[in-house]
Amino acid sequence: MPRSTRNLIATTIILTASFAQAQDGAFDLGTLVLSGEFAETPAEQLGASVSIVTREDLEETGETRLVDYLARLPGVDVRSRGPIGAVSSITIRGAGQNYVRVIVDGIDVTDVSTPQTAFDFGSLTTSDISRIEVLRGGQSAVYGSEAIGGVINITTLRAEEEDVRQVLTIEGGSYDTFRGAYGVAADLGAFDYALNISRIQTGGFSAADEDAGNSEVDGFESSRLSFAIGYDLANGGRIGLNGFKERARVEFDEEFPIGDGSPDEVTHNDSVGLRSYLELPTGAVESTFAVTYYDIERDVRGSTGFGPANNVYQGDRVGLSYLGVAQVAPTAELRFGLDATHETFVQSGDFGPGEGESDVFGVFGELAWSPTDRLDITTTLRQDEHSQFGGLTSGRIAAAWRPADDWILRTSAAQSYRAPSLYELFGPFGNASLEPERNRSLDLGLERRFGSDAFARMTLFLSNTTDLIDFPFPYAQVPGTVERRGVELEVGTPIAARWRIDGSYTHTDGENPPLTAGNAWNLEFPKHDLSLTLTGDITDRLSSALTVQSVWDRPTLEDYTVANATFTYKLKDDVVAYLRVENLANKAYQLVDGYGTSDRGVYIGLRAGF
Repeated sequence: MPRSTRNLIATTIILTASFAQAQDGAFDLGTLVLSGEFAETPAEQLGASVSIVTREDLEETGETRLVDYLARLPGVDVRSRGPIGAVSSITIRGAGQNYVRVIVDGIDVTDVSTPQTAFDFGSLTTSDISRIEVLRGGQSAVYGSEAIGGVINITTLRAEEEDVRQVLTIEGGSYDTFRGAYGVAADLGAFDYALNISRIQTGGFSAADEDAGNSEVDGFESSRLSFAIGYDLANGGRIGLNGFKERARVEFDEEFPIGDGSPDEVTHNDSVGLRSYLELPTGAVESTFAVTYYDIERDVRGSTGFGPANNVYQGDRVGLSYLGVAQVAPTAELRFGLDATHETFVQSGDFGPGEGESDVFGVFGELAWSPTDRLDITTTLRQDEHSQFGGLTSGRIAAAWRPADDWILRTSAAQSYRAPSLYELFGPFGNASLEPERNRSLDLGLERRFGSDAFARMTLFLSNTTDLIDFPFPYAQVPGTVERRGVELEVGTPIAARWRIDGSYTHTDGENPPLTAGNAWNLEFPKHDLSLTLTGDITDRLSSALTVQSVWDRPTLEDYTVANATFTYKLKDDVVAYLRVENLANKAYQLVDGYGTSDRGVYIGLRAGF
């Protein structure tokens, strides 16, 4: 066993012993979020900054693309290269797509075949999503590499009540768009299952901005199936299997130069993810064993200003994990785990061949301690042994203090890392001598609650990254420090018997060392991002939601303000019709330089439960 791993295990034992005599009275509050994949923790006890999105939240405003909802969350900025299906990424607190780990039903879906290991949100719709948790700030101590900016944890449709529940959604509208989804979930005692099938197709609009003379439209079509089955064992354990399969066809416009009107750029994406797990009450320890698999293949056909660009990219990830939870004292819980991950990447085509693989073995421990019923402290340590870089250590300490029933003070400090992607190491422009990027982050937040329906939150954040990887042909390390700092504000309150307003504002600033054009995305976050959502009931059957987002002070792009509206009419208790209008004022704006966004769009849908 490596010395660094032995040191981590020894440290965990010492921490456990230190808190074994803690006092009684752990704080027990309602809303739960996942801390890692292994323990549910009340949101009020988390020192980290987190946003929780429910299925009801998504239905209230009615977005088709998930990124359109995420864009209004504090700290989140979206970069989309055209209509639905087009390559879309997010930043969290100015940290780009390759610093955000994305997990769907316990499966890591970041794409190992892309230049930077990241998840493309372009084709992900809200059709089968029941819950989203966005954890901001350094999370490598639990999740390993790529979690410098944060983690997005997505849960698809699940059985929430006994018996069988079915949901059907049909929608049509602008750009010859049609979307349909059917879901069924059932809790039948010891056995439960969920299945969701969705299909979307659209004629789209030009990915390259039509205001620059690009008239060729870029369509999209996608089919997705997700499922989950579980069985409760007689000994109190549980066994289960969940997964998804998605197939998509995406038309796009080339980037070098952006758009020449040729209808020859298309990508075929195929992805599949699976997770099997076994939960066992092994004595004093609650144990979970899991196996995960993720595969994606992207067949890209098109051209650039430099000539043909026909390439096939394929990536695989296989993971094994053990997760344990033990109540080591009345007010102290130890969470620990082992995991092993094998990743492969293969590229072929006009950009030249490339392939590589890596193995990572990780061990981590997390101690959650509640010395009083108003204070919760969580300490996490992780040691990864990487086949390319050897030992990598990350850690985090977080605390949540409630000096009164309606006040919460949160703080966290983390040390995280990002290992170079296989493409950065072994791709056509790779550099096998690259080292991991290092990050240190700090959060300080204050929350005030006004009864059960109103709140105000403020979070200050600071993030420093060193050894940044840039793209000057080939990839290279950049000396110096990338600094990101800012503040997130959130408010929510009823404003009348039937109306409510919620809003967020994020100010992000920072400095970069000298960069080449290859990493220009490091500069492309707005300094100011304001979002407001007004929801309410017009009548007993008719409700509405109005969202407004204003973004300004971007380095190379103009400011913009965009408003959307959704009206929902209840036909029966479980049947609603809705009308959604996107870009109400028909404003022209860009999220990425040279790429277009939707004109005013109108969509009509029907959603039924039975």
